[in-house]
Amino acid sequence: MYPRVYAEKTPDKAALIMGSNGKSISYKTLEEASNQLSHYLRNLGLKQGDSIAFLIENRYEYFYCLWAAQRTGLYYTPINTHLTAREVAYILEDCKATVFIATVRFSEIANELTPRTPYLKKRLLIGGDIEGYDNYEHAVANMPTSPVENETEGSLLLYTSGTTGNPKGVFKPITGAAMGEGDRISVFLSHYYHIEPGQAIYLSPAPLYHAAPNGFTTGILRLGGTVVIMEKYDSEQLLQLIEKYRVTHTQLVPTMFSRLLNLPDAVKKHYDFSSLTCVIHAAAPCPVPVKQAMIEWWGPIIEEYYGASEGIGRTVISSSEWLKKPGSVGTEAIGTLHIVGEDGNELPAGEIGLIYFEGGSAFSYLNDEKKTTEAHNEKGWATTGDIGYVDDDGYLFLTDRKSHMIISGGVNIYPQESEDLLFCHPKVQDAAVFGIPHKDFGEEVKAVVQLHDFSEASPALEAELLAYLQKNLAKIKCPKSIDFAKSLPRMETGKLHKRLLRDKYWEGHQTHII
Repeated sequence: MYPRVYAEKTPDKAALIMGSNGKSISYKTLEEASNQLSHYLRNLGLKQGDSIAFLIENRYEYFYCLWAAQRTGLYYTPINTHLTAREVAYILEDCKATVFIATVRFSEIANELTPRTPYLKKRLLIGGDIEGYDNYEHAVANMPTSPVENETEGSLLLYTSGTTGNPKGVFKPITGAAMGEGDRISVFLSHYYHIEPGQAIYLSPAPLYHAAPNGFTTGILRLGGTVVIMEKYDSEQLLQLIEKYRVTHTQLVPTMFSRLLNLPDAVKKHYDFSSLTCVIHAAAPCPVPVKQAMIEWWGPIIEEYYGASEGIGRTVISSSEWLKKPGSVGTEAIGTLHIVGEDGNELPAGEIGLIYFEGGSAFSYLNDEKKTTEAHNEKGWATTGDIGYVDDDGYLFLTDRKSHMIISGGVNIYPQESEDLLFCHPKVQDAAVFGIPHKDFGEEVKAVVQLHDFSEASPALEAELLAYLQKNLAKIKCPKSIDFAKSLPRMETGKLHKRLLRDKYWEGHQTHII
């Protein structure tokens, strides 16, 4: 399935709706606009397997570019809109982009990129004019609105967040399948979230360049649903849009749950969200109390999955299952799950080890054979470095990431247990636990906490939180000290940019109030 089917069946139906102003893009318009860009790219000489990249905020032209590449057998790379020109240039060169498309919002970065990217065949700017770029609207205006010949499925070439260095391109081979064949995401959506063709109204509140928003919105469009796009996340606006458009499905991250729960009771009670049949979440661990509170508020419609941009495998869990197995991320849905010890052997139920999947999507890290090799074992199973265990019933529980491990006095400590406990404290809004230098033990455990009320930060509260942790955890796992921050560096996906916190301490900058 893909949008042309619905452009023919229901041409006037809204494919996209912009949350801020209600602007609607029909399936007919989406089809014709993406066809025009497809013809333009073909006329430039781009062929199957070539790459384009775009720097576009949450706006409807994002989907024109996506579908133009997808239906022309190209790789396409949506770029994180928070990156600097240097970082964007690295991705453009690494993915061997031949065409780069940006919006006028990023004119300054686009200008900086011109001398850095002489290898590009073409640069296009949406919504304006700058030197070195062709005007997008003028470039495609006279192109045919009919499909190009021999449409074949392209592929997303997504770059990971790069929290421990330069981002990695997740490369998946283009199959050469005819357009509409071999689509896995719409099958997944239909099977696990009961999305019927033409029925879903899906609210997308996160940046589209991330893996999950990109995948789920394209999956909904393949199924003929309507995607409501939030340009920027706002908790009350999310509730307004659910009520206004009778949204049936949405995907959130744990930090969005927390912000929704922190809304005043009067606001939470004001909006009608009875149209919601499924709320999906993933991307970062969700503290048990936060998820319990959301289920109590919205009902047992909250579905969780665990996976990765690499597509190595996936687990799923419903609200009813989670209430029986709080903290679990579910049972295997795509691929076969394995827990592997340090010696490379598979571990029995209940023992903690590295999480591997067998039988997921084939992938490699673009231009990085070493990282690709490190992500696979001799059996061909793949991992992204997460640590966890499977219980006797086959339910997976995450304990941390291998890269977050603290080694103190030769003992391996995973900080997620401390973080989860801190989340449960009524005065704590967010928390990060990591290792900092120690002259004798190599590292010691440190916590940085964001409070609901920063004015309460004090040595007395630090002592209270430390005592609370030591009452519930082995002392060796507990932070030795706690600093207070007004905010923590979380990405829109909910993932914590822990390196930004750690670096301050490893560079010798230690203060009690950050």
